[in-house]
Amino acid sequence: MRKKLFRFAENAKRANIIEPGKPFYDKIKGNWNQLYFKNERPITVELGCGDGEYSVGLAEVNDERNYIGVDIKGDRLYQGSTQAIENQLGHVAFLRTKVHQIENFFEEGEIDEFWLTFPDPRPKDRDEKRRLSHPRFLNVYRKLCVPGGWFKFKTDNTPLFDYTLEVLASEFPVEDLVFTHDLYNDPELMKDHHGIKTKYEKIWTDKGEKIKYMKFRFNS
Repeated sequence: MRKKLFRFAENAKRANIIEPGKPFYDKIKGNWNQLYFKNERPITVELGCGDGEYSVGLAEVNDERNYIGVDIKGDRLYQGSTQAIENQLGHVAFLRTKVHQIENFFEEGEIDEFWLTFPDPRPKDRDEKRRLSHPRFLNVYRKLCVPGGWFKFKTDNTPLFDYTLEVLASEFPVEDLVFTHDLYNDPELMKDHHGIKTKYEKIWTDKGEKIKYMKFRFNS
């Protein structure tokens, strides 16, 4: 608890964490590049970013984009925020909110690309609507994304991955869908993630679990 309280106090001081009580929190919608990044680069959003490994990792290999990690857990955002500060990555920010509230913080067409990395699979049938690849969430992402923007999804959970493929086939048509059930044996798709591994991905791959990956463009 003491560590969490320390991190929450630090988060309150940090410019790269947008959370309740911060100056930009109620004004940032539609104004990320104007108010925070001070440039016109395309925006990549990592959904449920946790410790922010992807937001930070992608920013380290590409300074032509702006990156925003979204998560509700402030003690985890502290980790990504710290890495971004230590590595002087001014084109990374973190938004503390629940994913189902992101329409409050982004305007239609403001996001160029989404990453969904290792979300909670919500395996129980009664929790289907809470899965971050459920059609109700996909419709929100499409609304906030530029026409033809990319959505990239990476998981160790086979049932969630197959569920998402079924959704795309039957309920949510998309363009340029490519996928693999074994990312690390697919040299072409391996290029997309630049060797970035989350903490939990390392745990599962060490246990022999294959990593699933897909990407597609939203049908404009």
